[in-house]
Amino acid sequence: MTENSHVSGSYWLQTAPGPDRPALADDLDVDVAVIGAGVAGLSTAWELARAGRSVAVLEADRVAAGVTGHTTAKLTALHTLIYDKLRRTRGPEGARLYARSQSEAIERAARIAEELGVDCDWERRSAYTYACDAGRIDELRAEARAAREAGLPASFVTETGLPFPVAGAVRVTGQAQFHPRKYLLALAEDLLAQGAHVHEHTPVVGLEEGEPCRLTTDTGARVTARDVVVATHYPVFDRALLFTRLSPRRELVVAGTIDAERDPDGMFITPDEGTRSVRTAPAEGGRRLLVVTGEHFTPGTGDTRARFQHLADWAAEHFPDVTLTHSWATQDNDPTDTVPLVGPMHPGARHTYVATGFGGWGLSGGMMAGRLLTAQITGEECAWSELYDPRRLRSTVREAPAFLKHQAQVARHFVGDRLRPGGPVEGIERGEGAVVRVDGERLAVHRDEAGHLHALSPRCTHLGCLVAFNAAERAWECPCHGSRFDTDGKVVQGPATRPLEQRDI
Repeated sequence: MTENSHVSGSYWLQTAPGPDRPALADDLDVDVAVIGAGVAGLSTAWELARAGRSVAVLEADRVAAGVTGHTTAKLTALHTLIYDKLRRTRGPEGARLYARSQSEAIERAARIAEELGVDCDWERRSAYTYACDAGRIDELRAEARAAREAGLPASFVTETGLPFPVAGAVRVTGQAQFHPRKYLLALAEDLLAQGAHVHEHTPVVGLEEGEPCRLTTDTGARVTARDVVVATHYPVFDRALLFTRLSPRRELVVAGTIDAERDPDGMFITPDEGTRSVRTAPAEGGRRLLVVTGEHFTPGTGDTRARFQHLADWAAEHFPDVTLTHSWATQDNDPTDTVPLVGPMHPGARHTYVATGFGGWGLSGGMMAGRLLTAQITGEECAWSELYDPRRLRSTVREAPAFLKHQAQVARHFVGDRLRPGGPVEGIERGEGAVVRVDGERLAVHRDEAGHLHALSPRCTHLGCLVAFNAAERAWECPCHGSRFDTDGKVVQGPATRPLEQRDI
């Protein structure tokens, strides 16, 4: 990569493009409407269809092309350093329920892939959380003990397959990695075979709760459903103000081929260095695709191109024979009290449900959500319903410092970004963008490669924070809650549902 390079696109999307699905044109009446066709939405819809419910999946863009299509595709119950914290904040039983729910989700996916005959590059691998700093050994040992007590096959080790020494690592055996698009496109096909409805390019803009619930799409088509699941990564309908408990985080990905004998044979992550995550996948010619993730940051902050270069340099330093071919970015929402929010949308909800806040572990989390929400909708018992319940209050109060820190960051952007002086339009280079002042008015201005200017309102249509330009991905991003827009103002990623307003310049 060079400093002037831009994202090339997700390897998963390019190698499994998938068929186009029609937008919803006519009204529908179903048992359950699922908003969002990522891993959480499709897993929920598939489980519900298997349970005998009629289902409609409504996706604003394309199936498994959003956050799920840009993941690193690791299926593991080892979520960096979480079990020692869960043991302290949720008790030993809470940690055990978390480990069991995530592990069962992985095994469920393995059975589904086998049942459907999906060729999704499924591979069993050990997962590692490592550190190069000897000062973190005690922390890693405590995590290994907590994960083992929670029921995982965990141990503390000092040797890994990485091409550099580590001070120590937590290892959990029997985890998995796969091609997420191939798996989820197969789920969508099977849903259609079961008589379900799957519609792309169908943004849902209205939700009327009741018995039944009613959804309205941007074309005016309506869906009537007894139950509704909002699985849009960041809830586009947030009756419980969940955005106050979610912190958006963006991470970069670079990928390229290495010789098979250089494969470190595992899935690795460290919380150090702005996070570094490493794994491989099958590639053509008997080689392996090296996938390196890291450089996490709040959307709309800092120089993304420099971060891409930093990550590429790290990959080349530690894997000198890598030939980088792909670069992309993914986005996650971290819950302020550690555990995802899956269940009834708000305290008064009777037929509306939400799945969000997976904190970077949305594959196992989304699959877990599918089983949990199906149990709740069909009236079955689920041992971890309370653990993930979005209506929980005790854990939110217990971990209040994280909640308050998030709110302080949002307030700082909401107020501070308005106090910054805007530069001149003339200073915007081709391919760049900036929030500037023109005749006393703030504008979000992008200059395209042909030199033409495109002006938008800089106010995010979610809650009014000012957006900032991501030059590497050519997008406007909101640092408060992570909404993203293309250079014409169209919504790329929620929670915003309305485009940035066009302005003349």
